[in-house]
Amino acid sequence: MFDLLVYVFENYLSSQHNVSDLSKMTTELEEAGFEYKEIEFAIDWFATLKVLSEKINDKKINESGLKSRIYSKREYEKINNEGIGFLIFLEKATILSPAEREIIIDRAMAVDQADVNLDELKWIVMMTLWHFGRENEYLFVEDALFNPKNGAVH
Repeated sequence: MFDLLVYVFENYLSSQHNVSDLSKMTTELEEAGFEYKEIEFAIDWFATLKVLSEKINDKKINESGLKSRIYSKREYEKINNEGIGFLIFLEKATILSPAEREIIIDRAMAVDQADVNLDELKWIVMMTLWHFGRENEYLFVEDALFNPKNGAVH
């Protein structure tokens, strides 16, 4: 399932590919070997990301109450200590705002699998930052994802 999110991001959303025709994209994804149910999930996942980001852009989310975060047991089980530590690092480095952190947690929890490993969480962060047009931060996370030995994350 997560592979499809990455595939859609790399081949449709982060490229100049026109995604206005969802039926054409769905057909292309089915031809690439993905099942319709998975495709529908991915489209919904990215649509929800868009809605959540529009709420932030429209200043509908008040960040004053989001500075401190206590993770639920379910979030710890799904995202794990390493992933939560990565999110805390990104917040302290002012790469993520508290509202963006909440969107990332929401999108991680929405992934239809038992847990989200650190690399998958980095992809979710990268997709979210790209969606907000935050290319510099996107590149930082991309470097952390593809060059983990550079020591970008401590």
